[in-house]
Amino acid sequence: MSDVDRAAECLYQAYASAQPCAPVRELIGSVDVDAAYAVQERNTRRWLAQGRRLVGRKIGLTSAAVQRQLGVDQPDYGMLFADMAANDGEPISPRAVLQAKVEAEVAFVLGSDLKVEQPTVADVIRALDCALVAIEIVGSRIADWNIRLVDTVADNASSGMFVLGNTPQRLHGLDLRDCVMRMRKGETTVSTGVGHACLGHPLNATRWLAKKMVEVGRPLQAGDIVLSGALGPMVTVAPGDVFEAHVEGLGSVRAAFAEA
Repeated sequence: MSDVDRAAECLYQAYASAQPCAPVRELIGSVDVDAAYAVQERNTRRWLAQGRRLVGRKIGLTSAAVQRQLGVDQPDYGMLFADMAANDGEPISPRAVLQAKVEAEVAFVLGSDLKVEQPTVADVIRALDCALVAIEIVGSRIADWNIRLVDTVADNASSGMFVLGNTPQRLHGLDLRDCVMRMRKGETTVSTGVGHACLGHPLNATRWLAKKMVEVGRPLQAGDIVLSGALGPMVTVAPGDVFEAHVEGLGSVRAAFAEA
């Protein structure tokens, strides 16, 4: 097996066993992002062959501060599968996502394919059907969240699950640049942010993703969901926690975790 194959197998077994593994940078090195995406792609193909259905993408590392922390100058991406979706307020097992954390963001649903090699924001706007508030439940198959860029990329951009709101909105009239996000746990505010925390605007992040997906041969298609990136800090999850995120213009959504 190649180092990429070994790294993919380690992460696959961590998913299957719910037991975290060592950082995969120990296998593929700390700087080879192409190798990390090759690891992600191997497991994506394996899951698709097993019958999982690809329903969208997530964008990570859209915060300038997090990019500086990891020494990168662009976001990353991961795959969203149908079995990663949870309903608004539906109890989620605390064991469903390893080392779970939550973050609030703007989600988009595509109304048409987006296969332009050099898309403009106008191309993105034409392709999008609606926007929704979302909570992403991120997780890490790497023990103790001991990650660098290659670890999170290889680990499907630390994807876990996601919850979409139930009030889709057309883009016309929405201010997604200056919209305020507030996420509460019970009565306590645990995360706040604004739209421009996501690469200056959630549409900028989506444009980056659309271009990247054409480059790698997995272009965005009608019906795909895009989680465009966190608007505020991640928050660690404990059994029994209930989070509610509100984004101006998009309403609210809840991620509820069952007791242990």
